Amino acid sequence: MTARTLTFLAALAAAAAAIFFSLNSSSEDIEKARLSLTGSSTIAPLALEIAKRYEAQNEGLRIDVETGGSSRGMADARRGLADIGMVSRRLKAEESDLTAHLLARDGVGIIVHSSNPIEAITGAEVTSIYKRETRNWQALGGPDADIILVHKAEGRSTLEVFLDHFKLDNPSITPDVIVGDNEQGIKTVAANPAGIGYVSIGTAEVAIENGAAIKLIKLDAFFFRYWL
Repeated sequence: MTARTLTFLAALAAAAAAIFFSLNSSSEDIEKARLSLTGSSTIAPLALEIAKRYEAQNEGLRIDVETGGSSRGMADARRGLADIGMVSRRLKAEESDLTAHLLARDGVGIIVHSSNPIEAITGAEVTSIYKRETRNWQALGGPDADIILVHKAEGRSTLEVFLDHFKLDNPSITPDVIVGDNEQGIKTVAANPAGIGYVSIGTAEVAIENGAAIKLIKLDAFFFRYWL
């Protein structure tokens, strides 16, 4: 199992430091302060909650949080379009120009529709499904229904983690549906009784608590099989 860090990337460190310094300097400065965060949809819900609380404690401060995927967070941070880039993976060697700050850890889990009787799956079976070698749930002890393959779009860290863990080549995968953020993945599987996808475990657990028609299934006997 490969550990992956869930990180905040601080773009333009000097500029970001100046912004945070201004928050503590005077009420007049705080009234003019604005902070922008873009990137990973996995981090966004937590970032939004942090932003709300910080804004409540600092009158006049505005914090904008936008998703768009880890690649956007990385690009916006580098180009100065965002003060902080949200990226749900570890920095690569060629990204040493940015500074990463560990925020939390989250797993990537396999989800199916809540009506699907399948409770567990193996890595080999996931690979077979995404290679289109297994096309019907009946082959895995499920219903007689063609598997609806839900896959992540390019630029999403969950996609990178998924491909790396299962040693899959993205161009060889022919999904039925391509989604962007975790919420889209959850809604898509919830609307398709024969669907399968992979999303942030934390996001999936919250969605299930709120009544989403999905469930996390065990992968090789574990719920928490691979990590961001």
